[in-house]
Amino acid sequence: MAAIDRAKIVAAIIGFWLPASLIAAVLPEERADTMYHSYSGGGVTIDGPSILVRKNVGNKLSLSANYYVDMISGASIDVQATASRYSEQRDEFSLGVDYLVDKATLSLNYTNSSESDYQAETVGFGIRQDFFGDLSTLSMRVSFGSDDVMRNGDEDFLEQAEHRRYAIGWSQILTQKLIAELSVETVADEGFLNNPYRSVRYLDPNAGSGFSYQAELYPTTRNSDAVALRAKYRLPYRAAVKSEYRRYADSWGISADNLELRYTHPLEQENIILEGKLRFYKQSGADFYSDLFPYLNATNFRARDKELSDFTSTAIGIGASYLLPDRWSLFDRKNTVNLYWDYIMFDYDNFHDVRVHNGDSVYLPGEEPAYSFNAHVVRLFWSVWF
Repeated sequence: MAAIDRAKIVAAIIGFWLPASLIAAVLPEERADTMYHSYSGGGVTIDGPSILVRKNVGNKLSLSANYYVDMISGASIDVQATASRYSEQRDEFSLGVDYLVDKATLSLNYTNSSESDYQAETVGFGIRQDFFGDLSTLSMRVSFGSDDVMRNGDEDFLEQAEHRRYAIGWSQILTQKLIAELSVETVADEGFLNNPYRSVRYLDPNAGSGFSYQAELYPTTRNSDAVALRAKYRLPYRAAVKSEYRRYADSWGISADNLELRYTHPLEQENIILEGKLRFYKQSGADFYSDLFPYLNATNFRARDKELSDFTSTAIGIGASYLLPDRWSLFDRKNTVNLYWDYIMFDYDNFHDVRVHNGDSVYLPGEEPAYSFNAHVVRLFWSVWF
C-alpha cells in the first residue's frame, strides 16, 4: 500500500487542529504520550501503537522522539476487483529539536518511514517568531522528502519520488477571546507518484465483463497550493469554538474545499473536557481520472484511484479528556486519559462499484452503482507530564 494512499487516513487518525504557530515562544511541555489508533472502513483496517516523548534540556532546548506503527490488513474495493487480500506493517520514527532564542523558536525534524514496498525520509526546518508583545506570530517551515517505491514480488522494480514543502503562517490575538491564523502552503512533488499496484479499466468488447484493466500512469510532477483560515473563540463559560476553512488546488486539476467546526466544553468539577467536531470536504477530480476509459492507452496519463475522483466526505467526531485524580496518577505527575472517535462518510460521484460484476450482473460497464462507504477512526491515549 503506497504512502500516497495512506496520507488522508493518517491525517484523520492524528487529527490535531491547532498548529504550533498559535503557541507563544515557549518550549513544548515535557510529556509522554502513549496512543492506540484504529481506522476501519472500506474493507481496510489500520491500527497500531504510537509513543511520543518530549524532554527539555535547560530552558532553551527541547528534544522529542516518536514511534508510530500502522498494521494494515484487509482488501479495499480496488483490491477486491483486481487482487487478493493483503497485510503489511509500516514503522515510522521521528526525531525533533526545538531551540528557543529570545522570542524565536527554531525547529528541526527528521522522519523515517519504512514498509515492505516503500521507504521514505523527510527532513524539515522551521522558525517561529513573536512580535508586538506576543500578540502576533510569524511561522515559516520548509521540508524535503525522498521516497523509494518498490513492488512486492518484483525485485527489479524500484522508483524514486521527491517532495518539497513550503509553508508560512501568521497568527494574531485579535481580542482576549479571539485568535485567528492565516496559513499558505506550497508543495512540489516529482518522480514516481502513483501506486505501482493500481489499475485503470477500459472498454474491451472481447472481455466477458465488457472491460479489462491496465496499469495506471501518472505525470511525474505535481504542484499544489493550499490556503487556510483558522479561528478560535473563547465563550463566556470557558468553552471554546474552533473553525477552519481550507482551499486546495493542484496542477493535476484537483480542487478541494474543507470546512471544519469544533466545540470544546470543560466540566471542571469532574476534571473532564468534552469535544465535538463536524467536518465537510468536497473535491473535484484530476484531469486524467476516469472510471472507465474508452479503449486501451486512451490517454497519455490515466488514473482510477478513487481519491483522485469527484467525491465528498462528512465527518462527525466526539471526544473526551479526563484528568486523573492524584491517587491514580503515575509518578505523582499530571496524567490524562483521552478518547476520540470519528465517523466518516465517503460518497464518490464518478467512481463505480465494479464488484457487481463478480456474479451475474445486469449492469453495463460504466453504469454500475456509485461507490460509498463509512469509516470509524478511534484514538485512545494516555499522557503524562514530567
